[in-house]
Formats: sequence, structure tokens, C-alpha cells
Amino acid sequence: MTAAEAAGEQARHQHGGHRVINPAVLYVGTPVLLLASRNDDGGANLAPASSYWALGRMLALGLEADGHTLANLRERPQLTVNFPSPPLWPAVEQIADLTGKPEVPEAKAARYAYSADKFAAAGLTPQPSDLVDPPRVLECLLQLEAQVRRVTPGVTGDYAIVEAEVVRVHADSRIVRDGDHIDPLAWQPIVYSFRHYFGIGEPLGARGSAAPSPADRWAEEQEEPEGGDAACWLASICPECGAMREATGACRRCGAA
Repeated sequence: MTAAEAAGEQARHQHGGHRVINPAVLYVGTPVLLLASRNDDGGANLAPASSYWALGRMLALGLEADGHTLANLRERPQLTVNFPSPPLWPAVEQIADLTGKPEVPEAKAARYAYSADKFAAAGLTPQPSDLVDPPRVLECLLQLEAQVRRVTPGVTGDYAIVEAEVVRVHADSRIVRDGDHIDPLAWQPIVYSFRHYFGIGEPLGARGSAAPSPADRWAEEQEEPEGGDAACWLASICPECGAMREATGACRRCGAA
């Protein structure tokens, strides 16, 4: 071992084995979103995103500066934020390299292609909203209608931060528990971590204000005898198109048994 290698090994040991790296992305683990906005011609645009956080009823969304969604929101400041479940990840990936801009930006031309109907391209169904103009995504069990309140250019100019106020929340009744609580054992988002898609695994615990505790319920449900209720709704996902369906009936969208 050379003196330089020995010094490097000593430095790594002193810092607990950590090393300095320069990853291309820093998506440590964020939810996947499907954002619906309204186009100039009245059609709907659908775009995947994963830069998101929420505080109260306000959402902060990070969007590409030259993206079609941001252009739509500057002109028509309403959108829906739809959270796909893990079985829908192929639909998300299907439109990841599509843009609603007829003239594909030069920076995206090598990888992106134009699509006039990204709902159809993803195999997803537009659903009318109550308080905003853009549609929701029928297959997503959790949907937010939102009004844009502010758009702030990013520091580098490559992105913008969209702040939107949630004006209505829609949740499939099968994922709601004890009033207005989303049951995280019945539903979970797709998590995007370093360009890989994941679901949420076994719960670790919960804040004291979370009721009921998913970790306690998870432990109880693992002890259920065979034939008990499933801990998730995966059995209600159509294997052909990813739509939610009644477990004993045909898919309401594609008709698969």
C-alpha cells in the first residue's frame, strides 16, 4: 500500500468509513406525484414529479423551468396532485420521457418525445375535479385539488418552486380509517429513491399524534390466522392495467377478469 493509499484509508477510518462522493441526483426518498394541468387547447397534461413537500395545506413543488407543466401553471394556476400506488409505477415510467410541448425543448430533444394525450399514453383515466379545472387521476387512491399561490424562480434558473394551496382532498374509502385519517397500511405511495421506485415496507413507529399507530396494527395483523383480511389492497389492483377494482368483479376500465 502506498503512502497516499494509507493516508486515505486512515482518513476513511477516522470518519467512520464515509467518503466524499458526487452523485448525479439527490433524490434520497421522495413520493412520486402525477401532476395534471390544463393546456392552451383545453386538453389535460399529465406529468410525473418527485420534488415535493407539504406544510399544513400548502404544497411546495419543484418543477423544471422549461417544462410544460410549469408553463401551464403560469397561465392557468390550478392543478391536481395525484399519488399513485406501487402497482402503478409502470404507468409513471411510461410517461417519464414524454412532454406535452409540441416543440420539444432542445435540451430534452435527445430523450423526450411529444405526446398530445399523456393520460392515454400512461393508460390512466381522467376524472373530473370539484373545485379546479384540471382532472384527477381515477386510478390514484389519494388526490389533491390545488390552487397555485406563488411561483418562485430557482437559484440556478433550471427550476422553479410552485407553492399551491390544497382546496380539496379525495381519498378512496378503502384507505380511510377513523374519520379523516389515511390508513398507511391500506395505502402507500411510490417512493422515488436515487432513480429507483419503491413501496413502503414494515412500519417502524409513529409520532404520538398519529392515530392509530400503524406499527401496532402491523404487529397485530401479522398474527392473524390464515384467511384474515389483507394488510393492503394489492388484491384489488387489476394485473392487466393497474386500475383499482372490486376483488370479486371485473376491472371497470379494461374488463379483465
